[in-house]
This record gives sequence, structure tokens and C-alpha cells, in this order.
Amino acid sequence: MISLNPQYIKDANGQNSMVLLTTKEFDAIIEELEELEDVKLYDESKKEDDGERTLFSDYMKNRIIKNG
Repeated sequence: MISLNPQYIKDANGQNSMVLLTTKEFDAIIEELEELEDVKLYDESKKEDDGERTLFSDYMKNRIIKNG
């Protein structure tokens, strides 16, 4: 869990309108979001996995043939 100590900036009406975070806190949030995105992409790819596999060497041969 990320430990945050946000500071709020209020607008003219006294409502919170902005948040200040340290660079370390911001970087930690970005890192967590990137990890979540990776997990989401992994989960999506597992749903689409039909179990069929292609050897890398076969892939490269087909690619060379396709691209001439």
C-alpha cells in the first residue's frame, strides 16, 4: 500500500480543487497504475489464449516470406 500525505489547495469557494504530492508519492502512484495495466493486459491475453503455439523460428520464416 502506498503511503500518501496529500496537501489540498482550495478554490475561492473553499472546495478542494487541487492536490499536491511529493515526487516520490506521484512516482509510486504511476508505478502502481502501470503494474495494474500490465495485469489487465495479461488477464486479457489469457482469455484469448487458445493454447496454440508457434516456434519463433517458424514465425521468423513466415515473416521473411511475407515481407519478401
